[in-house]
Amino acid sequence: MEKSLTIFITGGAGYVGAMLADQFSERADVKEIILLDKEPFPEFLKGRPKITYIETNMFNDDWQDKVRTKNPDVVIHTAWSIREMYGDHATQWKWNVEGSDKVFDFAFATPSVKKLIHFSTVASYGAFKTNKTDYRFTEKDPFRKTDYLYAEEKRITEEHLEKKYEEAKKRGPASASSSLAGQVPQVCVLRPAAITGPRGRYMRVRFGLQSALSGQLKGSKSMAYRIISNMVAFVPATRLWVRQFIHEDDVNDIVSKIVFDNVSGEYEVFNICPSGDIVRANDMAKAVNKRTLPVTPQMMRLAFFFAWHLSRGRIPTSKGSWKSYSYPIAVDGSKITKMYGYVYKYEPLDAFVKMEGRYARYIPK
Repeated sequence: MEKSLTIFITGGAGYVGAMLADQFSERADVKEIILLDKEPFPEFLKGRPKITYIETNMFNDDWQDKVRTKNPDVVIHTAWSIREMYGDHATQWKWNVEGSDKVFDFAFATPSVKKLIHFSTVASYGAFKTNKTDYRFTEKDPFRKTDYLYAEEKRITEEHLEKKYEEAKKRGPASASSSLAGQVPQVCVLRPAAITGPRGRYMRVRFGLQSALSGQLKGSKSMAYRIISNMVAFVPATRLWVRQFIHEDDVNDIVSKIVFDNVSGEYEVFNICPSGDIVRANDMAKAVNKRTLPVTPQMMRLAFFFAWHLSRGRIPTSKGSWKSYSYPIAVDGSKITKMYGYVYKYEPLDAFVKMEGRYARYIPK
């Protein structure tokens, strides 16, 4: 990989995309970072001379020529509308699945692109009642079809990426006559466990497991969020509910290794999750100074159903999402250590509870 890279990141205003732009912009071996997002340019990234911002939806066709003229070396696809749109699956499909297709098509048709990194999810392994807490899904395990739209769209998007990669290999380099022509871009698919850390908890408070349990939603302008925050004076937990967490610093450093090092492989898929013990309900309750309240999966399903429809989707408890709070999905994230030598800095529970990391300066005193 050449020095002074030009990097194109989708989802530039999101949790991961903005974090990567923030840290990569400080590197001497980065020439330019092009960020794309449908949301406005994040305030904390303004004033960075290496960053070019394009405010548009990746589903649109008004960005490809602008980015192509920059001759990007690397494409990092983090953009995704995670929260399900109430009653508008068609728009969500266009934004997420068809939008991702356009990003992949751009990467495979642009001769300068040498690496493509796509952020997927462990959720697409599927939360089923037959899952076991002592089983660790590996990259060899297939994704399974579910009724949870986020996991299902991610599953389908991975299928599209693999198909497009195989088609690109058959076609050969993007432009055999171009001086920039090379091999088909190296592809790395990252399937992270739940990402957490000071940036996620304090710089951009969103509705989520940790923010709801820790009381960070109390100051929200949203009435629905404040109601939920007041309701979770305890941690409702089914018998098999577990979580795995990866610290945001580990996410950044894994992407850095893939982008800036000469790593092996043509098309590689990685679960990214540290190898420590899974985090159980009692661990999570203790971390936020609360007690657990045992509930059944059906109770969880009913609560999610009413919260979803009564709030018209403002509380993100969409169809099928209750299963990930009822049945375990635990993964083995050791492949990236074995293949690339990456050593995780934080174990799952430490990532969840410790107030440490590069963004610790944003923790309120």
